[in-house]
Amino acid sequence: MKRHLISTADLTRDDALLILDTAEEMAQVSTRAVKKLPTLRGRTVVNLFFEDSTRTRTSFEVAEKRLSADVINFSAKGSSVSKGETLKDTALTLQAMGADAVVIRHGASGAPQRLAESDWLHGSVVNAGDGTHEHPTQALLDAFTMRRHLNPGLGRDLAGRRITIVGDVLHSRVARSNVRLLHTLGADVTLVAPPTLVPFGIETWPCAVSYDLDAVLPKSDAVMMLRVQRERMNAAYFPTQREYSLRYGLDAKRAATLPDHAIVMHPGPMVRGMEIASEIADSTRSTIVEQVANGVSIRMAVLYLLLGGSEPALSPARPTEEHSK
Repeated sequence: MKRHLISTADLTRDDALLILDTAEEMAQVSTRAVKKLPTLRGRTVVNLFFEDSTRTRTSFEVAEKRLSADVINFSAKGSSVSKGETLKDTALTLQAMGADAVVIRHGASGAPQRLAESDWLHGSVVNAGDGTHEHPTQALLDAFTMRRHLNPGLGRDLAGRRITIVGDVLHSRVARSNVRLLHTLGADVTLVAPPTLVPFGIETWPCAVSYDLDAVLPKSDAVMMLRVQRERMNAAYFPTQREYSLRYGLDAKRAATLPDHAIVMHPGPMVRGMEIASEIADSTRSTIVEQVANGVSIRMAVLYLLLGGSEPALSPARPTEEHSK
């Protein structure tokens, strides 16, 4: 593993599989009565969130505490940032406090990269979402979930699997990270969206593009529905919510055309009834709640590999005195 995790484009196939395999070990911790490892005892991890977040921030905090790290939660609201403090000054303050790693979410694309390339911090930087750029740990937990359903086993990738990502691709950092990571893992990715929500330069992405959801679903092993990010929209990208739902929403009729083994995913939060019908979100095909649980395992794996080391996360049990005689 490199020192930072900024983009899924920085991960080789071996890097990605190392994280996924380590997350499988970390998932075992969640089944224990005491869900803690001493791996990061004495290390300080700062969650530096300049944007509101519930799932990602909580997931990282749970992961850090399960690895026994000292956790500092820093929110831009109510802090010196709201008084005009720059990212540089905030980073220098965290460095002075001895931060070993900073998990950053920022509204500006490229902010985590800037932090990683600067000399403001000596610790590791983990991108928890920057603008409309990337969200690498979300893509990793999505790939982890897909592998468990479509090609389970340590060391396995997603070669030949057909993944469909549907919705607001233009504003989605999740889509960008997923396309790059899934391509690295050998999957065939198809993006489906209204023409107005397809990014400029999409032809350079390692994926196919379609505007017809009904034509793609019968060939999909997994379909990921994206949230329409109205808070990032400054124009009318589609006529009405009803029209969007009719053309690009996943309802029971459309879900019935999926192969029997196919799974339905969503990075959350969902807009039920628009992007996805409640009956599909709550169906046996849905992995939405499972993705949240897998997020903790993935983030434990990332922090462990960046700060802990390359030894197996769970040490083999030592032989008891009786067995050693």
